[in-house]
Amino acid sequence: MLGFVSRVGTDTVRKIGYARVSTVGQTLDIQLRTLREFECDKIFQEKASGADAKRVQLRKLLRTLANGDTVVVTRIDRLARSTFDLFGIVKEITESGAQFYSLAEPWVDTTTSTGRLMLAVLGGLADVERDLIRTRTKEGRSRAIAMGVRMGRPARITPAQREKIAQRRHAGESLKNIAEDYGISKTTVSRITTGANSHKSRQSN
Repeated sequence: MLGFVSRVGTDTVRKIGYARVSTVGQTLDIQLRTLREFECDKIFQEKASGADAKRVQLRKLLRTLANGDTVVVTRIDRLARSTFDLFGIVKEITESGAQFYSLAEPWVDTTTSTGRLMLAVLGGLADVERDLIRTRTKEGRSRAIAMGVRMGRPARITPAQREKIAQRRHAGESLKNIAEDYGISKTTVSRITTGANSHKSRQSN
């Protein structure tokens, strides 16, 4: 089995490659050739989006890691699509006693002091990214609520409830009151009322 000498000691360790492309139409050939030239002992490969949390081969790779192993990728974007995800995966690798190395970005080498510093920086950037996502989500939710969009799963309205909604609306009750009672939007109330009117019109004809 091929190996290499760890940069933090003299023990021979395994190099485990990971190759990924996003779509079925893309090829892994260049990545696989590069990882083989780097003498990886084993290579995990898959065709999946970097945003896919269910990357089977990546999860399998992480489960097989032993103390002293080094995970190798051709570029860091093969491992993750965001700073937050990258930090999480690399953290999982290092917590297994293994190391991480990117061929295109040699500074991403957790066996060196510079690499460990960069990991700490990634952690800080991941926190910032997570806060920005939370802020954008909160702002988007607030805007939607202000526009009258009802959050959460839509309520299921039975035929009997539809009839009752139409009756209340025809009696002059406000869209807002009816919507709040049934947990639906004012637009849904209006649509139900319009549908009931159309049905009665067809029956009268």
